Amino acid sequence: MNRAFAVLFFSAAAASAAEPLRQNTLTADEAASGWLLLFDGKTTFGWHVHGDSVTVKDDMLLIGGKDATIASTTTFFADGEWRFQYRNVGDSRDAEARVKGQSRGLVALKDKTKWIDAAVRVENGKLLRSFSTDEKTSGDWIPDTGDPNLVGPLRFVTGINSKLEIRNIKFKPLGTKPLFSGKDLSGWKKYTGDDKRQKSTFTVSEDGWLTVENGPGDLQTVGQWADFVLQLECRSNGTHLNSGIFFRCLTDQYQQGYEVQIRNQWTGDDRTKPVDFGTGAIYRRQPARIVVSSDREWFTLTLIAHGNHMATWVNGFPVADFTDTRDKNENGRNGSKTNKGAISIQGHDPTTNLSFRHFRLAEYPESKP
Repeated sequence: MNRAFAVLFFSAAAASAAEPLRQNTLTADEAASGWLLLFDGKTTFGWHVHGDSVTVKDDMLLIGGKDATIASTTTFFADGEWRFQYRNVGDSRDAEARVKGQSRGLVALKDKTKWIDAAVRVENGKLLRSFSTDEKTSGDWIPDTGDPNLVGPLRFVTGINSKLEIRNIKFKPLGTKPLFSGKDLSGWKKYTGDDKRQKSTFTVSEDGWLTVENGPGDLQTVGQWADFVLQLECRSNGTHLNSGIFFRCLTDQYQQGYEVQIRNQWTGDDRTKPVDFGTGAIYRRQPARIVVSSDREWFTLTLIAHGNHMATWVNGFPVADFTDTRDKNENGRNGSKTNKGAISIQGHDPTTNLSFRHFRLAEYPESKP
């Protein structure tokens, strides 16, 4: 992703509500409510491609050609809602979207220039789908088949001489539950080991914000999780402040696990050059490809961890996609850790002053080795 793309992304994000939304972007309301972009409109970041016939052109993901082709997300999903728009410009009989292990033939129109709105929703053991076109605009949800308990990617599949044009691919996790009450620190515990590492103060405001200040520290959840989707909102109350969200942590040990970095700083005026890995990075493993968030503004942070793969979004935009190929280790600092651990909030240094709210998590069935 180049600087021109970063400028395009931020100009789209800053557009007024009266202006038409650019393709492959989220509204501020969508980002705040937890929607995620799965396709950035410019690259295949976050996608596996099987076959040679996948390209990006004119803000579309183009799939198919003479040979059969599969494009699948690198991230696996559980309950949620997928939305996308597509045009089937080839043989309609051999184009499918696959969610939850089930193939779903895509509706085709005679007019190949028209876009079709498609959605699949899985929640509470029910699987539904919907198609909406200019010829049928109701977009009613209808029952669907498949295994609603299956965790897997979103796949688009085309057969020989079949082609799809796809855009605005989005996902919203469903079934998340609060990790933080907004009233007190029940369900959390403060690290109380080395005195030099317990300077942080963790307070809860009347507004329901959890704020960390005043120095190094570690506030851990009592619960532990291996595979999950985590969403939260964060605000850096100063300039270029440093914190992070640790996950799969070694309980009662100081900041031992993987870390999603929080630091809204970049080199010069180029947000694609993060300082100290940047917000949304898997710290020391993969830098954020763009620093989406800014200091003194609330932003939404999403992490999906499944097996040795982990991906992050900031304000719904994909910024990191990492597969840990290191040897297995009980500590994510030292190797690939796929089993359960705590989630924690980092107090970094005396300048630390960050607020958090709306922590929510949905656990996935634990991935098989």
